[in-house]
Amino acid sequence: MISVIICAYNEEQFIAATVKQVSEKDHGKHVSEILVIDGGSADETVAEAHAAGAKVLHSPKRGRAAQMNFGAKHATGDIFYFLHADSHPPDAFSSDILSAVKSGDACGCYQLRFDHDHWFLKANAWFTRFGLSAFHYGDQSLFVTRSVFIRSGGFCEKHMVMEDYEFLRRVRGIGRFHVLSKSVVTSARKYLDNGIFYLQSVFVLIFFLYKLGVSQETLVSTYRRLVKQNKL
Repeated sequence: MISVIICAYNEEQFIAATVKQVSEKDHGKHVSEILVIDGGSADETVAEAHAAGAKVLHSPKRGRAAQMNFGAKHATGDIFYFLHADSHPPDAFSSDILSAVKSGDACGCYQLRFDHDHWFLKANAWFTRFGLSAFHYGDQSLFVTRSVFIRSGGFCEKHMVMEDYEFLRRVRGIGRFHVLSKSVVTSARKYLDNGIFYLQSVFVLIFFLYKLGVSQETLVSTYRRLVKQNKL
């Protein structure tokens, strides 16, 4: 069975719709639980998630890596499926994931599609069909078997940015990774709030600084200085 793990922090506008989409698109009924891991939201995220049918857990630490690890620690499924609070999985996603695991995939993700019809966002998402790690984003969601997650040691909680990239780098050395043919639909809100080309240039900068070995403290401060957001 599959445990769906959704990290949330002040996501009252999106969390209920995401939880409902997970339930509605679990055509094979392979999802045993939907866990929303809250990082101390000050809005109605917890109430909205409860009302939509999710089980809400309160993480002692805020940050995607810490919240995802907390969710995995309390999950009961044989497969973990990590999903962003503003991303919706495709139809029959649970059957897709189960088939992939049965065929030998230890982990994988979907391709990406934004909920905004801008040519650059379409082009950006088009590259997510390839297996290169530089084209993989947390928005694409991620499935991984419990055994491989445990062997990997989970997400590195020292990483406040690039945590998905760092995790996949380690997991790929343990088991086979596969990009599924369908697409997760994710919100383009951050691009629209900051400017599409501007935000992409910031992401490229952060990626190359990370590859150069710049500290997480510097990466986080750079991100906070350049990007309009209230998550980090």
